[in-house]
Amino acid sequence: MAIGRKMPDLDKNRGPRNRRALAEGTERETGRLEAFSDGIFAFAITLLIVDVRLPQSEGNGHLLRSLLALWPSYFALVFSFVMIGIYWSQHHYVFKLYRNTDHLFNLLHLLFLLSISVLPFPTRVLADYIESEPDRATGIALYTLALLFPAATWFATWIYAVWGRRIVDPKLNPKFVRRLTVQYGGSVALYLMAFLLTVAVNVWAGLVLAVGLTLLYLLPPPRPRYDEPGP
Repeated sequence: MAIGRKMPDLDKNRGPRNRRALAEGTERETGRLEAFSDGIFAFAITLLIVDVRLPQSEGNGHLLRSLLALWPSYFALVFSFVMIGIYWSQHHYVFKLYRNTDHLFNLLHLLFLLSISVLPFPTRVLADYIESEPDRATGIALYTLALLFPAATWFATWIYAVWGRRIVDPKLNPKFVRRLTVQYGGSVALYLMAFLLTVAVNVWAGLVLAVGLTLLYLLPPPRPRYDEPGP
């Protein structure tokens, strides 16, 4: 080996953008964050069914009646499962719009995942107290508040991602970005309204609004729009 020969540049294939990302302590790809998020979603969904208690055996052939009496648990389980499933589907949709991550984005996203992981607890409270006249309002209020939490953290993460186009794909059409921003922000406002209805007006009205808003997200999301490259 000749003396003074220049050593090969190990970073020459990474590109300037990737080297800049490494220097700033960011991840070029979002795959690790997506995989971690999938684990949280799966864990939260599993806890939902674990919290459904078996009825006490009366030994008199009334097992069917006891099982039917668990309808609040079935309702809370199915609705929360749909809720988490919708966020899982939306999560995969929106991460196709992100090109990278950074430290603050990761922290905001962890806050969103926290809101998903704690959802089984208010689900259990709702199931146990929806038939209790003295405690029904508190149980439903806690549940609607639990639905507001992920909507708010999702919106905060999105706002940071589109701020200065630091996270989202810069080729996304601005009108499409504004459409999602209005949609996510409007969801926060409606979930907040559902919580306030539960607390100040009528518990059933607040719960119906929260359920209806969640079911709207079963509709397919808008197809991403990108600006055409110039000539």
